[in-house]
Amino acid sequence: MEPLIIIKDLGRKYVIGTEVIHALKSVTLTVNKGEFVALMGPSGSGKSTLMNLLGCLDTPTKGEYILNGINVSHMSDSQLADVRNKEIGFVFQTFNLLPRSSALDNVALPLIYAGVKKKDRDERATKALVNVGLEHRVHHKPNELSGGQRQRVAVARALINNPSIILADEPTGNLDTKTSIEIMGLIEDIHAKGNTIIIVTHEEDIAQHAHRIVRMRDGLIEEDYQNTDIKTVRIKLQEL
Repeated sequence: MEPLIIIKDLGRKYVIGTEVIHALKSVTLTVNKGEFVALMGPSGSGKSTLMNLLGCLDTPTKGEYILNGINVSHMSDSQLADVRNKEIGFVFQTFNLLPRSSALDNVALPLIYAGVKKKDRDERATKALVNVGLEHRVHHKPNELSGGQRQRVAVARALINNPSIILADEPTGNLDTKTSIEIMGLIEDIHAKGNTIIIVTHEEDIAQHAHRIVRMRDGLIEEDYQNTDIKTVRIKLQEL
């Protein structure tokens, strides 16, 4: 398999007053194209810091990060923003949707930054919403949607630029059990189409959907293993 992410001795420290906090001590990790990885760990384990580095939302204080053949370890903020828009799709716990914009406009937002013309943006965003089962909610605003529907809008937005990787940060954290199952079914469907997915979660049952589980503690990887007891939902989108 071809590596998509190569991390070598990655670390991140923060200086707060006279105190130095080593949020991430040293992480070496390879993620291949097409993998479905769950990143787990208790509060303070470093998983959120690693997620921010993987998503090019932060830069490391040591080590190397190569994403899809690009060394992003020491890029400027503007360069990182360009990489994020082209290479990474984000799904957040809090959805991060623009409240006054329609589902269509929320999904099309990354295409504006990519310089895509409005007609093409709308066509691609509509298709993305259809693919996540929201063809009848294209013009609805977030407050007119359920939590599960809002998260599906967020998933469609994450996929709109055909990114190299989908990073999902506690994607079911604000959802009830039934809706969480629906969203995991959607994520499984996305993975089955060949997308690389890294999901950050503290929920064991959510992590069990992944094919590989990486557990962190104290800024280090504690365990990294293939999941032989994969939990699958297998929900068809039209049934959601």
